[in-house]
Amino acid sequence: MGTSEIVIFCIFISLGVFSLIAAIRNYDWYFNTHGAAMFIKWFGRTGARIFYGTLGLILISCGIVGILSGL
Repeated sequence: MGTSEIVIFCIFISLGVFSLIAAIRNYDWYFNTHGAAMFIKWFGRTGARIFYGTLGLILISCGIVGILSGL
C-alpha cells in the first residue's frame, strides 16, 4: 500500500472522528450548515445527530479496515 492510500484512509478516520464528536457534542455551528439542514428537516435534530454519529462510525471503520487490509 502506498503513501497516498494511507493518507486517504487517515482522512476517512479524521472526518469520521470529527462527525462523531460533532454529533455527540451537538454543535450548533455543525448542524446549522446547509447540508445538515436537509437531514434535520427529514429526521429532526436528534435523528440528524444519530445519522451523523453513525456516518462517523462508518467512516472510522472504513479507514481502519482499509489500513489493516493493506498491511
